Amino acid sequence: MSAPIFSNHGCRLNAYETEAMKELAADAGLKGAVVVNTCAVTSEAVRKARQDIRRLRRDNPGARIIVTGCAAQTEPATFSSMPEVDAVIGNTEKMQAGTWAALAGDFGTEPVQVDDIMSVTETAGHLIDGFGTRSRAYVQVQNGCDHRCTFCIIPYGRGNSRSVPAGVVVDQIKRLVQRGYNEVVLTGVDLTSWGADLPSAPRLGDLVMRILKLVPDLPRLRISSIDSIEVDDNLMQAIATEPRLMPHLHLSLQHGDDLILKRMKRRHLRDDAIRFAEEARRLRPEMTFGADIIAGFPTETEAHFENSLALVRDCDLTWLHVFPYSPRPGTPAARMPQVDGRATKERAARLRAAGDAQVARHLAAQLGRAHDVLMENAHMGRTEQFTEVAFDAPRAEGQIVHAQISGARGVQLLAA
Repeated sequence: MSAPIFSNHGCRLNAYETEAMKELAADAGLKGAVVVNTCAVTSEAVRKARQDIRRLRRDNPGARIIVTGCAAQTEPATFSSMPEVDAVIGNTEKMQAGTWAALAGDFGTEPVQVDDIMSVTETAGHLIDGFGTRSRAYVQVQNGCDHRCTFCIIPYGRGNSRSVPAGVVVDQIKRLVQRGYNEVVLTGVDLTSWGADLPSAPRLGDLVMRILKLVPDLPRLRISSIDSIEVDDNLMQAIATEPRLMPHLHLSLQHGDDLILKRMKRRHLRDDAIRFAEEARRLRPEMTFGADIIAGFPTETEAHFENSLALVRDCDLTWLHVFPYSPRPGTPAARMPQVDGRATKERAARLRAAGDAQVARHLAAQLGRAHDVLMENAHMGRTEQFTEVAFDAPRAEGQIVHAQISGARGVQLLAA
């Protein structure tokens, strides 16, 4: 029988956990299965997961289909009732070796294994070798979220915030450096809440500074999506003084209008986001930002939306993740007055166009500059700001090469 097939949906953390599940399944000897790691962030994400499951059943009629991830955690009955699905496992269970041993040994027991995620108080740090590449590795340092934004179902899929101790994180990164990785990315659901549940309540900046001090051979450290209102002084110091911390931050902004931010139950206002972006760029002039922005949140007027559109330039955002709002049953926002779907779609398109213009500006500003590029494959790598660079001549995967930027094409820079 063949090795399992894995289908991943959703965020970077889900992709990270899919890689961990591949290792757990292989260690257990699981064969002849299809594993779908679902996302619950929008109703559309759940619909796509169901669609994918039906396709995978058609393509793999003899396989056993196992569904897991956030949508499986929040809606186990939705998936267990599908005739294509053989087993549903929760977000805690999917990261446990015993779950996979049971699936490999006697598949007929417990078709639904989804416990109360809110009862989980610890998270394990799983070591992942670079998503199948030799370029960068990912270390999960945090899981869950203690906040309750009115549009978000994720806390009910991930549970409360919990942190991996700093010593465990440092040991993992040391091992990765010994294996030859030149870049490590810290991942989590609410990364800037790291440490709140640990003794002495350290902050993310403390972890970053500790990693850079105790792993001097690590060339590049990158942090994924952060909540700018939670950024601590040590993280700002690292941005200002540590060249090995990459000058690229993805910000969880969600909107640019104060009233909508309050209705979202966000903890920052528009001016907070602008001040953070200005200060980070003052400390690190080459800093670039990505951001999540929702279009068509309930009660959003054209004037509210215009504030989001203006925020793209006011914060000088480069890499936008635009989400057309869709209601998630069980969230407060789903009970608010909804925006017409056509208006939501049109506003999302305008945001994406603004993002495309920002990318073009960023690429044009790099022409003639030199960058240290981490090669993801023989002909493509990424700059410190996470911009793709295409090379004519092949380079060694996983190596950092110094390159002069000669042009741009699409969303890529060009180098010889």
